[in-house]
Amino acid sequence: MEFLQSIDAALFYFINVTLANPVTDKLMPFITERNHWFIFYTLIWLYLIFKGGTKGRTAALLILPLILIADQTADNIIKPFFQRIRPCHVLENVHLLINCSQSYAMPSNHAVNNFAAATLFSYFYPSMKYFLFTGAFIVAMSRVMCGVHYPFDVLAGAVIGVTFALMIIYLWKLVRTAIVNR
Repeated sequence: MEFLQSIDAALFYFINVTLANPVTDKLMPFITERNHWFIFYTLIWLYLIFKGGTKGRTAALLILPLILIADQTADNIIKPFFQRIRPCHVLENVHLLINCSQSYAMPSNHAVNNFAAATLFSYFYPSMKYFLFTGAFIVAMSRVMCGVHYPFDVLAGAVIGVTFALMIIYLWKLVRTAIVNR
């Protein structure tokens, strides 16, 4: 376990300190701010509800339980289980761009939520998958560049988000099949 922590810390310093520059110092705090991407997702959600047809409404309705379940599971079950302290509280010389929360670090809920959304929306709109996953990756990496998460925190968040999305997609397929075969 200590070996993995040393790799994670080395990756953290590479991303957080070595890759830091004036552009990312301004851009990453903006990207990592939940209210900025929340507005983006709300606009997409409203568009899907009113202009997306059956496929859009289905995606818009499925995203609600997906984000609720994934976010709350990560925050209230997984984080307390691992109790991993954020790098900004335990490492020296962190290039900290935002306030360092007192909550646990593993997994990154930003990564959980954005990768869950990217996976679900990519299922319904496969031509958008590169855009969606690139956006999720940038948001997740902003957490490391801002100094509040280790790389493995965002990797775990990505895996958890994708897993929950795949479970919701699977359950939706089961329900859809059951309805069609009645």
